[in-house]
Amino acid sequence: MIFSKLNFISVLEIGSLQHIIPIAIAIVFAFVLIWFSKSKLNKKQQELVFKSLGFFVSLTVLVFHIHLILKGNYNLVTDLPLYLCSFMALFIFVFTNNRKYLLFEILLFWIIAGTSQAVITPDIPIGFPSFDYLRYWIAHLGLLVIIFYAIFVFKMRPTLKSVFKSFLGLQLYMLSLFVINYILDANYSYLNRKPDAASALDYFGDWPMYLLVVEVILIPYFLIIYLPFFIAKKLKKKLFSKDLTHILKGFKF
Repeated sequence: MIFSKLNFISVLEIGSLQHIIPIAIAIVFAFVLIWFSKSKLNKKQQELVFKSLGFFVSLTVLVFHIHLILKGNYNLVTDLPLYLCSFMALFIFVFTNNRKYLLFEILLFWIIAGTSQAVITPDIPIGFPSFDYLRYWIAHLGLLVIIFYAIFVFKMRPTLKSVFKSFLGLQLYMLSLFVINYILDANYSYLNRKPDAASALDYFGDWPMYLLVVEVILIPYFLIIYLPFFIAKKLKKKLFSKDLTHILKGFKF
């Protein structure tokens, strides 16, 4: 019965089994992997797991594009891995191999802001078990698993400056895409028109209004993403201060 509902479909429906099942699998996988890595693995083993995650996600995207090229119908206007999530997935192995803090600062906000939207409103032309379907979920959910692994296993944390570094990096990337879209007459990252599938952009008006709305809300959105880290930092300082005060009271000067 379940598999009868997982046949090929023209467009994946939001809320369907094809939408919910990969998300549920990724959530369970992330919890188990992070718990196991923190409690059972040493630092070298944790690093190996992290590198393997990045390699697997990047390799999946690379093989998918090689597959399209070999099929002979690769289209530079629509198929290049230049949508933000595809671009991040293709090169995420760079971050997982060197764990540069600047990359973490930039990728944290890009991944949580961009990938979460793509997970909630997926834009997949063909459903399970097509290669495109598998590539889509491995890339998007894989990015989320990787960034949460960095947060909880390696204890990497952003600062307030990270919000603005990530925002600036995104502006530079989008400017480069404007140029590429103009040269190819393409629509990478939906800079020239909204996606055909339902998305949050549908609430932001027509082009170019939705681009302006996104620009306005990006910094507040990034700040919301940063808020839990800010609160956790303040609580940690407060608890440390209380512990220190308690310790000092035990000494007589």
